[in-house]
Amino acid sequence: MRARNIIVGLVAICVVTPAHDVITTPLTFSREISRLIDSRCAECHRPGGRAFSLLTYQDARPWAAAIKEEVLERRMPPWGAVKGFGEFRDDRGLTQEQVGLIADWVEGGAPEGDPKLRPSLPEFHGGTRSREAKAFAVSESYTLRSATTVIGIRPGKLPEGATMTVVAERPDGSTEPLLWLYQFNPKFAHDYWYAAPMQLPAGTRIQISPSEAGAISLLVK
Repeated sequence: MRARNIIVGLVAICVVTPAHDVITTPLTFSREISRLIDSRCAECHRPGGRAFSLLTYQDARPWAAAIKEEVLERRMPPWGAVKGFGEFRDDRGLTQEQVGLIADWVEGGAPEGDPKLRPSLPEFHGGTRSREAKAFAVSESYTLRSATTVIGIRPGKLPEGATMTVVAERPDGSTEPLLWLYQFNPKFAHDYWYAAPMQLPAGTRIQISPSEAGAISLLVK
């Protein structure tokens, strides 16, 4: 009888005690993941931002599985440009290593870690940095008639899901990658500003592929 009561008691404890994920990773929200969120996600995912907040562990933990899926599918952060094809300022896209870091954290139980290790929450001042630039549209193929300093590129009215590459073919035969858009989402359309101004000589051909993909605008000084 006593043994039966013990078994019943253990069953009751199992029923009322919430299940916990088994932690199998040294990665934590407080140490690694919060820093990624601050630098790549917080501009939108914050109180008063365009989407739900991910700034605290309590905010982010319920979304852990969804975060993993979104970053693996490259839907989030909604940067749009393929890594390594052009160098841009304010690049919020994740490297493959960072994607793996998030996936490993989630698969390892998404632990919080020591809250004292979480950096101070980022500050937001609103708006985006303005940059003065002239813009001219390019579609399919365009040859520069004079030397041009290109400081950015702006996608045109592209259909949702469009993929396109834009390269500059210099007269000497060398090429410069300008932009590779993958699965374009008009909802998150924005300008791409180069990390450094790009000097293109007269005779440089701007080539869009595939030719029917759409148009872009070069942002120039």
